[in-house]
Amino acid sequence: MPKFNRPQPPIFERVEDERLYRKQRLAAAFRLFATFGFSEGTAGHITARDPEFTDHFWVNPFGLYFGHIRVSDLILVDREGEVVKGNAPVNRAAFAIHSQVHEARPDVIAAAHAHSLYGKSWSSLGRLLDPLTQDACAFYQDHTLFKDYNGVVLDTSEGRKIAEALSDKKAVILQNHGFLTVGHTVDEAAFWYISFERSVQAQLLAEAAGQPISINHETATLAHSQVGTHSGGWFSFQPLYERIVRQQPDLLD
Repeated sequence: MPKFNRPQPPIFERVEDERLYRKQRLAAAFRLFATFGFSEGTAGHITARDPEFTDHFWVNPFGLYFGHIRVSDLILVDREGEVVKGNAPVNRAAFAIHSQVHEARPDVIAAAHAHSLYGKSWSSLGRLLDPLTQDACAFYQDHTLFKDYNGVVLDTSEGRKIAEALSDKKAVILQNHGFLTVGHTVDEAAFWYISFERSVQAQLLAEAAGQPISINHETATLAHSQVGTHSGGWFSFQPLYERIVRQQPDLLD
């Protein structure tokens, strides 16, 4: 059988190139989230750790529609929550949650959270996702549940609890709120969000129609090793990136 060498995330020699890459992917992720209907008012945020100032992250300006975000619109926020690049305010909930996730997980380059329809619906059940499909197996034993909903997250102490609940996994369900995904690249974090949303949608549909059959532990574990890797998440995002850049090239401005 022919051997296929799957493309891998790029490695950069210059920090300026890596920063631009992350910002371009971040702007594209917001456009895709808008395309998939994940935006709701001013809620939601995706962050990308800066490659040079690693305790800073790039994020969407508070109140700007996902579908309008360009690379030049992104703001850089420091560890104190101050905007150090850009002329727009930061969403307080974005800082409270993402600052703590990035601090607790040095391996995490990006984190994504939005108030998407099926994610919200699933979060109200207070359950983990079952391994019903191959795609859902990417999250098998690789996501957690945070049960302590206390309203809008405006304090870093609450964000710290979310980071602790996330632990070393790729996703956390925020009960009565939604969910959050993370990755070693912006591409990975964004793809896991998209895939998780569609996986919970699939489970809701399956359970509405009847009694779905779960994949057994051994097979789900194997499938996770095949479809749930960091590089796999990055690679799965590439067609989506090419699609949105071709459709909306102004996002790179």
